[in-house]
Amino acid sequence: MQQKMKKEIENSELLQILSFIWSQSRRQQLPLGIFIVMCLNLAIAPVVYAASDGLLERRSAWAIGILGCVTMAIVIYLLVVVFQPERF
Repeated sequence: MQQKMKKEIENSELLQILSFIWSQSRRQQLPLGIFIVMCLNLAIAPVVYAASDGLLERRSAWAIGILGCVTMAIVIYLLVVVFQPERF
């Protein structure tokens, strides 16, 4: 009985923590965006490094991967601005 009660308290605390993180993520989207780009770069950088046949250093491959992610983000933003100008 006591163990079940303890588990319910842990679940409610977890829900409170998740709701707090969710509310903060709406206010601070830049760190979340940076985190997502870095995670996406984990998949992109090895592909760039492999395609260069060893001509690039690993740091350069990571930089090209991040540059590609930033470029795609700007393209998507500009497309949204062009096709939905009333939002801005």
